[in-house]
Amino acid sequence: MVSNRLPIILIALAILLAILYSSIFVVNAREQAIVVRFGQIQSVKTEPGLYFKLPFGFMDADRVQYVEKRALRLDLDNIRVQVQDGQTFDVDAFVIYNIADVRRFRETVSGDRDAAEARLRAQLDSSLRRVYGLRDYNAALSEERVAMMLEIRDDLRTDAENLGLHIDDVRIRRTDLSPEVAPNTYNAMRSERLAEAERIRAEGNEEGQRRRAVADRQVVEITAAAQRDSEILRGQGDADRNRIFAEAFGKDPAFFDFYRSMAAYSAALSSQDTTLVLSPNSEFFRFFENAEGNPAQTGGLVPPASPQPADPAQPAN
Repeated sequence: MVSNRLPIILIALAILLAILYSSIFVVNAREQAIVVRFGQIQSVKTEPGLYFKLPFGFMDADRVQYVEKRALRLDLDNIRVQVQDGQTFDVDAFVIYNIADVRRFRETVSGDRDAAEARLRAQLDSSLRRVYGLRDYNAALSEERVAMMLEIRDDLRTDAENLGLHIDDVRIRRTDLSPEVAPNTYNAMRSERLAEAERIRAEGNEEGQRRRAVADRQVVEITAAAQRDSEILRGQGDADRNRIFAEAFGKDPAFFDFYRSMAAYSAALSSQDTTLVLSPNSEFFRFFENAEGNPAQTGGLVPPASPQPADPAQPAN
């Protein structure tokens, strides 16, 4: 009897295992699951784990649809956009998004990621054209580019929420002039840069002349002040010298007279080619007398005196 029932038991176990297997589904950390029963969303599983549903998917009962939970990227390449002054750019951009509202994602695009990205791509294209069209060509190449990306992101968020998506970020990867207008634009930019360089050079020359004028004025002022101080010091020195001479003359007039005569001899006879024809009794040679006070016996010729330091500022008597 047991041997006759064994095949039936095995078949029953197999059926139970098949029913159990078809009733279990697993959600990992990178995805979300939508349980659809007769075309209607029965439940949404966003946390990883082991879940149960009605066994078998026949008659459209309890089908499981998996959608991504990770951040996704949508690229849009070689979009031709026109800016305010008529120039055209070739733009590459991308969007980082995630499926935030699984129910709405299922209801709007039946959980089809390709359909959602097609609509998102059209919205991104439209937003790029609008944002670029409100600006001139310099804006896309300046710091305003960050503000443009934020504006595009805000434009997309409202429409993306209707699809159950959340826009995390929008980036413009490339902004190049189109080949048709690039040469003319480069020439115009070159002319602008040359004009800017000339302006900066002119300002530099003007500033250089101003600084040189200030430096020249300072040189004149410093030189004048130095000359003034030197004249003052020279006058003070002359005054001190005259005072010292006056004091010396007052103390010993004879020595002072002798000193002045020696200085005159030194100045007059310092050159080897100097020849004087004077009377021995001349006042000029009064300090050439001998010990008795008589003129030296030189035959009327006065021998040249050896050079002595002289005060050129004091004239001979």
